[in-house]
This record gives sequence, C-alpha cells and structure tokens, in this order.
Amino acid sequence: LLSMATAKPSFGEDNDAVPTDGSVGPIVDPFVGNVKNYVVSPVEYEGPPVRGHLVFNASFEGGNLGRVDSISEFEYDLFIRPDTCNPRFRVWFNFTVANVKSEQRVIFNIVNFSKTKSLYREGMSPLVKSTSRPQWQRIPPKSVFYYRCPEHHKNYIMSFAFAFDNEEDVYEFAYSYPYTYTRLQRYLDRIKARRLDFFKCEVLCVSVQQRPLYLVTIASPQNLEDSRCKVVFVTARVHPGETPSSYVCQGLIDFLISGDPAAKILRDNIVFKIIPMLNPDGVFLGNYRCSLMGFDLNRHWHEPSPWAHPTLQATKALLLEYNADSNVDLDFYFDIHAHSTLMNGFMYGNVYDDMARFDRHSVFPKLLCANAEDFSMSNTSFNRDAVKAGTGRRFMGSCLDPCTNCYTLEVSFFSYTTGSPHSSPAPYTEEGYFRLGHNVAKTFMDYYRLHRLQSSVQPKRSRPKHEPSLQQPQAVAARQSSICDELARDHQEEEVAVEDTSGSATSDDSVQQHHYDTKAAARLCYSHKES
Repeated sequence: LLSMATAKPSFGEDNDAVPTDGSVGPIVDPFVGNVKNYVVSPVEYEGPPVRGHLVFNASFEGGNLGRVDSISEFEYDLFIRPDTCNPRFRVWFNFTVANVKSEQRVIFNIVNFSKTKSLYREGMSPLVKSTSRPQWQRIPPKSVFYYRCPEHHKNYIMSFAFAFDNEEDVYEFAYSYPYTYTRLQRYLDRIKARRLDFFKCEVLCVSVQQRPLYLVTIASPQNLEDSRCKVVFVTARVHPGETPSSYVCQGLIDFLISGDPAAKILRDNIVFKIIPMLNPDGVFLGNYRCSLMGFDLNRHWHEPSPWAHPTLQATKALLLEYNADSNVDLDFYFDIHAHSTLMNGFMYGNVYDDMARFDRHSVFPKLLCANAEDFSMSNTSFNRDAVKAGTGRRFMGSCLDPCTNCYTLEVSFFSYTTGSPHSSPAPYTEEGYFRLGHNVAKTFMDYYRLHRLQSSVQPKRSRPKHEPSLQQPQAVAARQSSICDELARDHQEEEVAVEDTSGSATSDDSVQQHHYDTKAAARLCYSHKES
C-alpha cells in the first residue's frame, strides 16, 4: 500500500533486502537497517511527493525504525528494527517524521515489541519533540493504547494518535529520552575545558567499532596522593536502550563536580571512578539491549572476551586490580539501569551467608530511600536469582572483597510515586533523573558520616559592595550555633527513624528477599567504617 514497501521485506524480517522509493534506490542504511527518508505515498499515486506524504527517517545516531506499512491514509504500522545480530530484542524506537500537513491526523501502531509486560499498561506514553519545540514532551496518555492484536500473531501493540500542527516542523518520536554517545562526548569535553583539578577523563579501551570507553575520575588531588583511598566505582548504559541510566549518571557527575560544600567533602574523602557508557557501540547503533555483535554484555561478566566484549573485559580487569591493591578500599560497585515494568528508583542487592555482611549490604538502599522521594524500598530486593548470575552485581559481588557492596541501581522508564496516601504517579523528566543522581551522591555523605565536616566548608557567594568583607563576631557565632542546632536535629531525626524502622525476611524458590533491622545494620556499617 506504499510505494514498493510491501514488495520487499525489510531488515529483521525475511532477509536483508530493503524497500525503495521507486526513484533513488535503497532507502535503508545498509549498516544498521533503519529506514532512511522513506516516503509514504497513497495507493496508485504517481509523481513527486506532496505535502502530507509522510517521510520517515531513523538513519541517525541512536535511531531505530526498520519498516513502515501504510494501512490507510491515516494509519501506519511501524516495525522496530531488532538489535544488531540479535532478533530477540525489539523495544527501543527513535525516528523522525517530516513533510507533514497542518492539522494532519494519524495513528501510528508499533506492532513488533518483543516484551509483553510494559509500563504502557500503567499509562506510559511515547515522547515527541519538533523543530520549533525542542523540549521532549509526553504524548497525552488518553491518546495511547496498549493491547494484544490478533492480526499480528496476538503480539502486544502500542498505538497512539497524533495531530501534526506545523508544516515546517520535523517531528521526532522516541521510546524514552534519547542520550547519544556524541552527547556524552560533548558533555565530557565541556567539563574538561574547565580544567578542574579534581576531574580527569581518560580512555580505558576502545570498543569493537573503535569507540573510546571513557573512565572518569573525580577526587581532590590531595585525596589521590594519600597512601590509602576509598573508591566508589560506577558504570552505566551497559544496555544501550536504557537511556535514563545516562541521565542518572550525569546527575551524579554534575553534583560531584559542583561547588556544593557536600561535593567538596566527598571529593576530599572518596575517589569516584565512573564509566558513563559501557556499551558505546550499542548506543550509537540504536540497540535496546545488545552490543554490535548481539551480546547482552550484562550476562558475560564471568568470562568476557577481549575481542567480543572489550569494554567489559577492561572494566572487569580494572575492578579486580583495585580489589587486589592493598592501598585501595573498593567500597562500592554500582551498575545503573532503567526498568521497563516497575515504577520509581530502586536497587537490587546480593544475598550472602555471612549475616554481618548482609546487614551492612542493606544500609545504603535505606539511606538513599531517606534522601530521594522517588526511591522505593518496596521494589528494592536482595536476591540470588539464577538467571542473573552473569550480571555485574552478581558476579562482582561473588569475587570482590567481602567489604565491597555491589548493587544494580534501577530507575523507571516512566514515573514514580512518593508514597503519600493520595499521591498520583509523577512522570520522570530529564531533570527528575538528574535529581536521582544528585541524591545518590548525597547519600554517600550519610553512609560515610561526613556531615560533621560540612560546617567547615561553606559555599562561595558573591558579596554586595556595601557588605563588609568580614562578618561581625556575633554573626559568626550565630551562624555556627545555627549549624550545630541543624546537625543536632538531623541526628535526632535519624535516631528516631532508626528506632521506628524494622523489617521481616521472606523467601521463595528462585528469589530470596530480605529486610533487616535498620538500627542494627547502621550500627554495623558505622562501626565497620570507623574501624
């Protein structure tokens, strides 16, 4: 029903043949199989495209759209291109539509999702932006439908209605907020241009397609010179379609390099090692879960190959190097992900036979829950699920020092609830993901009990010309008294919260979930750190 589109199957269907527009040959990128400036014309129409003949394009970094079928003048079936070398995964989409007509109304059906469970059931909707409105917005949920369709082998389909309102605009649609490899490079370049003495960015290795794997180090020079240091190791974006993890990771970096007094204290006491994008090839290609060669890298930590999984192999080697260094206390390993079926931010931890280690392991999620309103302890679990054996959290938790806490930090693709009785789900924005990253950084202040140092570090501020250069002694004394009162109040509130919090342990055949007495866990954690 469109110009030759049904005559030849597209990438990911029967073979690698590509549709054409009848005039300029192939319109699908031969490397990644995305449609490229594909013109949809009415049945039996001859001649050049006119306004209203939609032009689809996904041949750009992070793009994904493998095929378009015209159902009618107003309705289109869209097919997600599978991950390269792995047809199992079809979730991420990102494409543009151009040559629209003002007030043109359409229905887009995304017909080949590989997952049946989805947050579309809970009200999630695709994102859209346009040339004149460059900020991403969610399509109204009332225009989005998620259902099982008998015409497509009873697969689940997500349909949404949309009205184009500006003929000059190019519209872009996406599963979630895109975050490309190029965006990461520009972000790191801007920070490097500031020449901060506590920020270092180096290339750990290169990917299969020779893209650099960046390793960021954030710590004060004095901290790095100490004979012994505490290290927090963070990775993100091992699954390329889980774009919210990049926003959380950037939020973490933004806070750590900021002028906030807490950020300076953290830099003076902890060395942060961060790999913001563990799967650069998959991100560039617009895959959802796999690398260029079709591997789910988060199932290959046990034995990564230097030629098939070079970024994973280099990261694992670095973690083991820190673990073996007697001058390094590798306290944490975090792997940041996004979740397609659950709300809020939450964590997965490990199950250990040593109960003292287990108690220490449960402390950080509870502290994060106290700092981040969007973090859910009810979704947080500690397990030894067999299907997760090859993940970074499970494998590194089994081979690193018992004092190292290994977690998966998850954040919802869609929304969060605050836990109050009458609160409704609040969709995540880019700022919301950044804020979770900020709160993760702030939680290290609680874990390491660094708040006692904060009164000695005040943020710099510009002083009005009429203000004297030195504060009066009375003002200084009042300020110090206020800080002491605030710290005492915080300490009392923490004591009350600890006294009132308790949990119970439950288990099943495949997953064991454990909740621990917070007071005992906090006491074990603090006594361990102080010793």
